[in-house]
Amino acid sequence: MALAKKSWGLFERYGIELEYMICDKTTLAVLPIADKLIYKFAGAFCNEVEAGAISYSNELALHVIELKTSNPIPELKTVDHDFQEHVQKINRALEEFNAFLMPSGMHPWMNPFEEARLWPHGQNVIYEAYNRIFDCRGHGWANLQSAHLNISFAHDEELKALHSAIRWLLPIIPALSASSPVADGKLTGFLDTRLETYRHNQRKIPSICGGVIPEPIASAEEYYQKILHPMWRDIAPYDEHNILQEEWLNSRGAIVRFDRSAIEIRILDTQECPGMDLAVLCAIVDVLKYFVRKIQKGELPHTLISTEDLAALFLRVVREGDTVEIDHSDYLALFGQTQPITVSELWEKMLRPFWVGGESAVASRQQHLIRNGSLARRIERRWKEAQTVDERKEIYRSLSDCLGSGDYFQ
Repeated sequence: MALAKKSWGLFERYGIELEYMICDKTTLAVLPIADKLIYKFAGAFCNEVEAGAISYSNELALHVIELKTSNPIPELKTVDHDFQEHVQKINRALEEFNAFLMPSGMHPWMNPFEEARLWPHGQNVIYEAYNRIFDCRGHGWANLQSAHLNISFAHDEELKALHSAIRWLLPIIPALSASSPVADGKLTGFLDTRLETYRHNQRKIPSICGGVIPEPIASAEEYYQKILHPMWRDIAPYDEHNILQEEWLNSRGAIVRFDRSAIEIRILDTQECPGMDLAVLCAIVDVLKYFVRKIQKGELPHTLISTEDLAALFLRVVREGDTVEIDHSDYLALFGQTQPITVSELWEKMLRPFWVGGESAVASRQQHLIRNGSLARRIERRWKEAQTVDERKEIYRSLSDCLGSGDYFQ
């Protein structure tokens, strides 16, 4: 999401980022050629190139390309067409390398310790600093593809309401968005392996990621005091040139980006096609608006439910996804629920009102998610049915076909 020219109010503007792997069409192995791809469009080795409504960029791993909205957008529901158009444009450009884009949150058999290549141009001083401090060869750095959603706010009261709503929703988002049940060529036991690895990748300095679920805050000043200043202090002994003393060092599941007056949600795995990503993002925004209204009416205190309890639920959902049964009474009360309910049932309850009054593409995709499970659940089913390595490769070839065509993965 580019820096806004003005401070947009709550939910007035959004920014979206979708990351994909560049893979060899024949072997499906990762190809570290993001710089060559960007060169084809920009005529130079640069970190980012604007291509109309969508821009292309790279961050850290050389086999990953990021597509993002070039400017803040006022509406989510139709931007998937822009992303789909540019996915196809990039796939055409990759043909000369016998390559294509592959979706999902992790490559299923990449060995990041042997295959990882870091971006060597432009802002690589930042990546070199990360690599020196944390060693960026592992899965949590070099093998992860995510979707980011930025939501605008204008002042402290809007920040408090939006940040609180996001804290409460984060634990159950992976039930919709998980797409990484496989790593190192096998099922890992986690539906969202990307998040399980991500939460450990900066354990040398725990204040950077915290428990993934951010602490409650009521103002920009409190955010700096409770979250930003402690992590900057803790990394200072390892960062003598102050390269990483920026707000983006924060690696919680949602971070405040004061440079763009937005909160960025970072825990989403990439889906099989942009239409499914947008279905997940629209579900998130609709439920966040429900929470924000209650906070602004004074019906829900922003400190409700401890970070520890939210983090515990989050970790259960990262592992088990939509089948997790919620029995935390205060958490259930957030949704007007008095009896235990599975995460899948809760999502359906919250989204069903938005499906009434006509069949939209977003509603159809959300219903597909609820009926068939997250992409991780569907990959897991297919993986268990497959008998050979070639059959398992075919799963990810099918995913790449879905990305190119914009279709569901069954």
